[in-house]
Amino acid sequence: MAAANQGDQSATVFLSQKVRKGREADYRRWQDEMTELARGFHGFEGKEVYPPGQGADGEWVVVFRFARIDQLTAWLNSPQHERMLARGRSLLEGPEVKEVLAGEPPVQPAVTVVISHHLAPGQEPAFVRWQQKVRKVQERYPGFLGFELFRPVPGVQEDWVSVFRFDTREHLDTWLTSEARKKLLDEGRAAFASYDVRQVGSAFGGWFRLGGDAAGHALPPNWKQAMAVLLGLYPIMMVLSLTTDRALGAAGVPGYLHLFIGGALSVCVLTWLVMPLVNRALRRWLTPGRETSARTHLLGALAVALGYAVMLAFFGWATGRL
Repeated sequence: MAAANQGDQSATVFLSQKVRKGREADYRRWQDEMTELARGFHGFEGKEVYPPGQGADGEWVVVFRFARIDQLTAWLNSPQHERMLARGRSLLEGPEVKEVLAGEPPVQPAVTVVISHHLAPGQEPAFVRWQQKVRKVQERYPGFLGFELFRPVPGVQEDWVSVFRFDTREHLDTWLTSEARKKLLDEGRAAFASYDVRQVGSAFGGWFRLGGDAAGHALPPNWKQAMAVLLGLYPIMMVLSLTTDRALGAAGVPGYLHLFIGGALSVCVLTWLVMPLVNRALRRWLTPGRETSARTHLLGALAVALGYAVMLAFFGWATGRL
């Protein structure tokens, strides 16, 4: 188990923000402005925004990455950042929850859980021993990818933060609901006064809001998400290539620019028009019940593959006629 120290190590902040219903579009624009502000500060390396997962009740997770903890702190404590936060407060229900990590955890395509622990006085050694025991048990569960423990950052982050990853949401749920974890939580209660759990979904999560409750309708596994996104994205790309790209090229627009315009149009059409239709059409395959057989998963995959074949044949014929 690694515990990150301060110094020249990279730094990450996880922000959990509950967005008011109906203000999602305004929130996205505000986050775009926040990104542009962060870009102007030394050490900024990147940002990710994760829409709410199933059962998250409007809670978004935003991740900012800086090269060093002092650079992250300079941005967080800057007057510009404070003014931007003040502008966005009307979009949120209550204050944001912030966890700062001095030392960046490895990035992997996975489902990540960030847990902040507020320790009882004098319980640091017992807490570290307990976390070591938790990790040893976690490692025996299928899909476990890694674990990191981060010490408090004085003046910025007073709680200890643990981060762990599983390859799928199903494997994560198996661990979170296990009797072994419940027993470990009971054992550790003397070491920490309280804790707070935040989940960060997969990269495709925002395109799969399928409704229902968290237990019965988790996000589809990554391979299904990728197949569904390709099914929706390919025809958009082809239509734009045969229409918008040609028109822009004929108008003398540089290739790099009309590629950007085409990409922006593809993402917009995919997010707000095509993926809701794909989700409805493939709903029983994307989020089947627990009793669903392997045959159903296979038949669904074959149906999507057949969709690929039909599109390839159609566009092959269409481009040959143009």
